[in-house]
Amino acid sequence: MSVGITPSVPAWTATADTGVTARLRGLSAVSSQVAWASGSAGTVLRTVNGGNSWQQVGPPETSDLQFRDIEAFDSHRAVILAIGPGESSRVYLTSDGGGSWRETFRNTDPNAFYDCMAFFDRSHGLALSDPVDGKFRILSTSDGGQSWNVLPNDNMPAALEGEFAFAASGTCLTTAPGLGRDAWFATGGGATARVFHTRNGGRSWSVSDTAIPSGPSAGIYSLSFRDPWHGIAVGGDFVTPTSAPDAAAVTRDGGRTWTLAQAEPGEYRSGVFYGLTRAIAVGPTGSDISFNGGKTWTRFDTTSLDSVDCAFPWACWASGENGRVVRLK
Repeated sequence: MSVGITPSVPAWTATADTGVTARLRGLSAVSSQVAWASGSAGTVLRTVNGGNSWQQVGPPETSDLQFRDIEAFDSHRAVILAIGPGESSRVYLTSDGGGSWRETFRNTDPNAFYDCMAFFDRSHGLALSDPVDGKFRILSTSDGGQSWNVLPNDNMPAALEGEFAFAASGTCLTTAPGLGRDAWFATGGGATARVFHTRNGGRSWSVSDTAIPSGPSAGIYSLSFRDPWHGIAVGGDFVTPTSAPDAAAVTRDGGRTWTLAQAEPGEYRSGVFYGLTRAIAVGPTGSDISFNGGKTWTRFDTTSLDSVDCAFPWACWASGENGRVVRLK
């Protein structure tokens, strides 16, 4: 007779005091020892000892910026994205652990508002802006964030009225592990919450509708793919964080079709990570875990968190308000 094994339910454990009160919406897990976090008031943090201590390493004279996304490659090299209209949207790069930073992009279009970014590898990456002249705008780098170019949008589907992306956790745009050039970004704000997909590094895009509710402050806030076919979308409405029916969905065909979760978190979730064997979603009212690819979810913590990221094989970190960073126990 075979004996079933029940997956263990994890728990968050607090890291050392980060020394800041900023809301940390940007997060990048490099390993069980190295992680970076970023957020309000120009804050950038780094740990190289598993969260036993943190260094404040943000660029000087950026206290008025919101660093909503950070992508780190190791303990020395990271790229950060500041969000906002016009020149508030910027990208900075460090190669010495935050000892010095170089501004590599500053948006000069008053109609653009960059929300999130993602990298395929150490060299190639994309950043996403809300629609300009009726279409979402994509920024591209092929040298690890040292320089950026706006891609032509001839092959970008038109945006819906009121449609935009959410800069809630730096994960409205994501890529899949592997050698491909697949990327996806998610939206809300309009009549339908949608997912856009590229197979060629951002040169052309297709778009699919989802059944996740959409509205002025509702839609998909976060995407994560474990491979080019299997992905999870989570969201809700941040105005009503304790009630978010039908706010999680899964795909098995690379984002062409989406199926609502059978038992979703039921509350607003701003971040999700989908690994090989499990997925974790976080939000201001708690954290949930799924062992079946996002079909059903189980609440395991009530700590307020905004972002979650994991490094291979399962070194998971999460961050949120008041300078909070936690690790999976």
